[in-house]
Amino acid sequence: MKPSARPKPPHWTEVAFRLLPFADAASADLPLGRLLRLSLFQVTVGMATVLLNGTLNRVMVVELGTPTWLVALLIAVPLVVAPFRALIGHRSDTHRSVLGWRRVPYIWFGSILQFGGLAIMPFALLLLGLPERFEIGLVAGTAAFLLTGTGFHVTQTAGLALTTDLAPEDKRPRAVALLYVMLLVGMMFAAFVIGGALLDYSATKLVQVIQGCAVLTIVLNVIALWKQEARNPAITAPDRETPTFSELWQAFVHDGRNARLLVTIGIGAMGFAMQDALLEPYGGEILGLSVGATTGLTGAWALGSLLGFMLSGRLLGRGWDQLRLAGAGLVIGINAFLLVLFAGPFSAAAMLYCGALGIGLGLGLFSVGTLMEAMRIARSDTAGLALGAWGAVQASCAGLGIAVGGLLRDGVAALVQSGSEPVSTATRASGYATVYTLEIVLLLAGLAALGPLVGLRRNRSPEDADLQGQPFGLREFPT
Repeated sequence: MKPSARPKPPHWTEVAFRLLPFADAASADLPLGRLLRLSLFQVTVGMATVLLNGTLNRVMVVELGTPTWLVALLIAVPLVVAPFRALIGHRSDTHRSVLGWRRVPYIWFGSILQFGGLAIMPFALLLLGLPERFEIGLVAGTAAFLLTGTGFHVTQTAGLALTTDLAPEDKRPRAVALLYVMLLVGMMFAAFVIGGALLDYSATKLVQVIQGCAVLTIVLNVIALWKQEARNPAITAPDRETPTFSELWQAFVHDGRNARLLVTIGIGAMGFAMQDALLEPYGGEILGLSVGATTGLTGAWALGSLLGFMLSGRLLGRGWDQLRLAGAGLVIGINAFLLVLFAGPFSAAAMLYCGALGIGLGLGLFSVGTLMEAMRIARSDTAGLALGAWGAVQASCAGLGIAVGGLLRDGVAALVQSGSEPVSTATRASGYATVYTLEIVLLLAGLAALGPLVGLRRNRSPEDADLQGQPFGLREFPT
């Protein structure tokens, strides 16, 4: 009797693609290899995010002795551009050019800005550490952060728009979702690589690492962009008629259904973001962690965000309400900040890493839940602007939270060191603890603002109910 043939084990690449979230976004028109190549621009955005929000703020605070409030303001500078993402997307939609490209000019221009900001950034930061050159360093540092932030906002907005152009309509949301997964993968990879390179910190290594990231930005973005967008002079004809941004925006803002949702998004974004400029300095100053070890905190945060992203997909596919998902993210965030808060008194680095992981997980659930609710509301010709408003509120409140967190930390620290009797027993961690406590209060306020929205959803229309069991997509998901 002939023995039955054993099934051939799958190749390792097939296994990897099965484990990759949203790998089914590929299609005949946009195969997975091409989609992953296009996603390389997200890797460079993640790399810049890790540098700005993670490594550099710790280096400036601990190694260079820059005031925390000033570091927080510098980190918040790129977020000034974020509220204009809707306008950037609209401009790329209606771009006029005889060359026939809509997205390529914006991605290329954004890449050049990002490269320029990273190229001058290490020298600007080193000047901040010299008292006699502090003013020059401050001006150069502000310009470097602004150039880098403007670059990756423009690149990401146009890149996501290009993805929606290339992907079939039924695959479009999942293709954009895959690109967001690659952003988180890029953040984790950059956090661990940069952290390993700076284990033995020196000014020379800092210059080498940042300028290496600048060169890698251009290389990866050119590879990502190569032969992706076909020329079509008809859609970029200079004489065609297009609606103005102000007309579309006025039509959107007259719809007041999403006011409470935007308030909830703003409170939650601020609550999660106030620690962005403090987590790594907290680990270095209070727990005595090295530059490489504290950069790993950003990697843990990115891993938590990726897990939150994957978990959101599974829960929403099983019929979870997106607002309850956002509420679960707020609850997880509250517990994560409690871990971070008590990591200092217990000198427990493991608690700090678990807290960073939990912050990322909570933020991932909250972001996906509120974005899905915005997508539910945005069933009109202004859907893109509605999602742009989601990103604008989130980015603006996150930037405000970063700045307030730095100012509050330094203010409390100055009060502790003033020698006044009521605060003479305070520790060095008091400034950080005050910020983390305020973040917990803000997340509780976010739950209070979210509650009525969940109640209103009990009487939702059949159209809303139909959305419930559908897999979610992150079309135009902002950073």
